[in-house]
Amino acid sequence: MLNLINISKIVTSLTLIYLAITPKLFSDDSDVYKQLNLFGEVYERVRSEYVEKVSDKDLIEAAINGMLQSLDPHSSYLNADSFTEMKIQTKGEFGGLGIEVTMENGLVKVVSPIDDTPAAKAGLQSGDYISHIDEEAVMGLTLSEAVDKMRGPINTELKITIIREGQEAFDLNLKRAIIKVTSIKAKKEEDVAYIRITSFTQKTFKNLVKEYNKLSLDMKGNLKGLVLDLRNNPGGLLDQAVSVSDAFLERGEIVSTRGRDNKGEQRYNASKGDITNGLPLVVLINGGSASASEIVAGALQDHKRGILMGTQTFGKGSVQTIIPVTSKGAVRLTTARYFTPSGISIQAKGISPDIYVPQSKLEILENNNSRREADLRGALDSENNQENKKNNSNDEDNTVNDYQLNRAIELIRSINVYENIKKAS
Repeated sequence: MLNLINISKIVTSLTLIYLAITPKLFSDDSDVYKQLNLFGEVYERVRSEYVEKVSDKDLIEAAINGMLQSLDPHSSYLNADSFTEMKIQTKGEFGGLGIEVTMENGLVKVVSPIDDTPAAKAGLQSGDYISHIDEEAVMGLTLSEAVDKMRGPINTELKITIIREGQEAFDLNLKRAIIKVTSIKAKKEEDVAYIRITSFTQKTFKNLVKEYNKLSLDMKGNLKGLVLDLRNNPGGLLDQAVSVSDAFLERGEIVSTRGRDNKGEQRYNASKGDITNGLPLVVLINGGSASASEIVAGALQDHKRGILMGTQTFGKGSVQTIIPVTSKGAVRLTTARYFTPSGISIQAKGISPDIYVPQSKLEILENNNSRREADLRGALDSENNQENKKNNSNDEDNTVNDYQLNRAIELIRSINVYENIKKAS
């Protein structure tokens, strides 16, 4: 075990090396030395005098995490296990509840639930806050610590306490599962193609093109447009967001990223070719659309290639770089902001839709004041009365639809009607 003298020697050596490499960064080298020496002193005090024994590994990892998480909610340290899991996640399969989260005001904030996961099935929503995990308060935990508590063996249960705007806090019981993320879901809505992107993983662009071509072939030239659904998509890989944007753009800038002092600027431009050949495009967004989703939405909006419909996006306009370190772990560090083609940063602001459409519940409403033949006294029964009763009971069930999607489909059909009128005149 290291003693205080050895700790001081290590800190002193590191300080001297650091200062020798970067002499121009500091006007007063002694201040840097004092702060690093202070760290060594506090570290040793904790090791020797804390009420319970703490491992050196845990202390150092906590110190690194504390340093990184003090910068912004998205910078963090990934130990070897977390780094391995992150790499698996980007390939589209991982264990857990199926939620993308961040830390805000000391609580875990849900960015978005992932489709067909325990979190989504339980009804978690973008903007929900998790205050307790198995009755233990989240306040005081780091994001990585909170996430670790939500992970566990498959088919085991945990209870989380949810704070949702306009409601009293309530508990949800969830069962952990293997999360297999199918980043692309596609179907036809009569004469309109519908493609949902749930996250941007390694095969998102490839599968997007594959599914679109399949729908286009299946609809035999009767395709009137495409609804691209980015709702509750927490983001993912930058290169996939660029490729998806490029799939619909013929030219121009897609996104640019700028680091500290606008250094290291990178620009990503579209290449010729639109997989839809210019068909009407409506993009659905909401408060759970974040990061890579906002890159796609911003590019299509700025180039007037698609109409954005829904509600304001999440507003994550920063870029994180995964930097492997010698411990077989990695540092997730915010290294740049990204800007839409028009040069706008959406950090903490989000992207506004072209057409604001909040999600609503559609119900079939019955006029209770209307009278029918069956209501009249002495009315004859139908010969197939039982069958009619069965059918009527089905008709009376409330039908709940996706209001935003219905509006998007209606808009595409309206655009086609308008274009046909223009051609005829």
